[in-house]
Amino acid sequence: MSFSDLFDSEFKQRNKGHFSAIVRVALSDDKFAPEEKLFLDKLAVRLEISPAEYEEILENPLKYPINPPYLHEQRLERLFDLARMVHVDHQLGDSQESLLRKIGVALGFNAENVNYIVHKSLKLADKEVDLDTFLFEMQNMNK
Repeated sequence: MSFSDLFDSEFKQRNKGHFSAIVRVALSDDKFAPEEKLFLDKLAVRLEISPAEYEEILENPLKYPINPPYLHEQRLERLFDLARMVHVDHQLGDSQESLLRKIGVALGFNAENVNYIVHKSLKLADKEVDLDTFLFEMQNMNK
């Protein structure tokens, strides 16, 4: 196996883990809203999730572990996707917010301030900011 094949394989696994985390958030209320399904469809394309992998992840979203990115900015990008999923059906249930906090810790955010991070990310998702604005606001929230 070449180095590039190894990198591609690891990248693919990381994307599957990220996508499965988003599916867990979407399924936390035991059903998909039409907006959530549309979001998942678009995200699957962006993350290069094949139709077969998509169906496999929908059937068992716990199969793939969450692989936290090393870089803080990449963690924020994943949080951006997750916050948008929670926000997309405009019905934030307790289970969705709780799951988002757990996934936030799994992504590598500090357990002591994950509540603040999740709250801030959901406020930004509510404002429907783009990724650049989200990153700027999240990286400058303590300044």
